[in-house]
Amino acid sequence: MSLIKNKDTGIEVIFRKALWKAGFRYRKNYKKLPGKPDIALTKQKIAIFCDGEFWHGKNWEVSKEKIKRNRNYWIPKIDKNIKRDFETDRDLKLMGWEVLHFWGTDIEKDMASCIEQVKEAIFYRDIEWEP
Repeated sequence: MSLIKNKDTGIEVIFRKALWKAGFRYRKNYKKLPGKPDIALTKQKIAIFCDGEFWHGKNWEVSKEKIKRNRNYWIPKIDKNIKRDFETDRDLKLMGWEVLHFWGTDIEKDMASCIEQVKEAIFYRDIEWEP
């Protein structure tokens, strides 16, 4: 497990390059925020996480049944990751941040849609709501 990277993963790098090309400027692995978001748009207060499907439990109820080896380790480990992600999101939202999560396969297969979601989040954060 010591060889597993927790920052600058392949999906993070390609997503950051696409954001940069689209004109976004950001901080990476922003240590001033809970969970050290992979990408932080500080001006708009948007935290972005690029999540691997296995490590963050995509379709977890189905996926955990497929784990054949070392189930006593992996299932509690992924459960803990899911709980930590939930708590991090909650903490960031309490601080006034918008939180976006993108699955690695979504980044690889449909980058344009991911970038569009970031643009929409920025648009809605910039709107001044009047009661």
